[in-house]
Amino acid sequence: MAWQPGLNTSTLPDGRLLIEEGPIHLVIGIEGSPGAVRAAQQAAVQRMNGLLAALCEELPILRTPLADAMPALRHPVARRMAEACWPHRIGFITPMACVAGAIAEHALQAITDLPGITLAHVNNGGDIALHLAPRAQLRVGLCADLADGRPDGMALIRAEDGIGGVATSGWPGRSFSRGIADAVTVLAARAADADAAATIIANAVDADHPAVLRRPARTLDADSDLGDIPVTVEVRNLPPPLVLLALERGARVAERLLSRGVIRAAMLRLKGQSLVVGDIPVTPLLLDNAAPGLR
Repeated sequence: MAWQPGLNTSTLPDGRLLIEEGPIHLVIGIEGSPGAVRAAQQAAVQRMNGLLAALCEELPILRTPLADAMPALRHPVARRMAEACWPHRIGFITPMACVAGAIAEHALQAITDLPGITLAHVNNGGDIALHLAPRAQLRVGLCADLADGRPDGMALIRAEDGIGGVATSGWPGRSFSRGIADAVTVLAARAADADAAATIIANAVDADHPAVLRRPARTLDADSDLGDIPVTVEVRNLPPPLVLLALERGARVAERLLSRGVIRAAMLRLKGQSLVVGDIPVTPLLLDNAAPGLR
């Protein structure tokens, strides 16, 4: 396959496609006829060519908090980022909150525009865009702590569930968080929506306690869109009642987003405790500590 310049691409031992450029790290799985899979891989690479440069041109706007008017953005991924973050603009949010999910969506669209694809998933650093043809299903790992990164359970997603995006956010992740969640996993109709919502819910999982250490985002990354806003850098041992209180604060935000149709479900994790919001037919496994009543 002739790869486009500017992208680092390879095929993993299990047949998945790897596309990397700068902070973008896509792992793409595609199922279908051999010819359809090859064509879809080529389409994904072509779709990603030049994307990073295009987004960098609009970076000042993408790092600006959303306010009363939708920003004028040129690239479709940039516009999609603003669109997915728009429901959360009453609080502080910039379109950068869902950049990973929006990029995953962009690559997935190139794949699903082609015939013969029965299943596809684009994983951009843990934020996943999904396509499942009728009767297809996929198991997705659920992470209890982004500091560890290993799944401790699985969710079975079926085509009829209407889930096209899975995203996870939390303070140990690769992006800064204002909250203290170890991991918040959100399921939504599209990946950018899941990514933005996971950010907002993870920010809401919060509590003031001496065990929570924070620093201004700018001191950790001079280019952070969060500026001088304090972000969490360490969460030591917390009293169990405070852990539950923090989770309940996040769950209230998740429930509001669920009621507005922004998300389909959310799982919130902190210090070994879990809350699950949503009642769609997704089957979590190995989650016996999830609080009853919020499944």
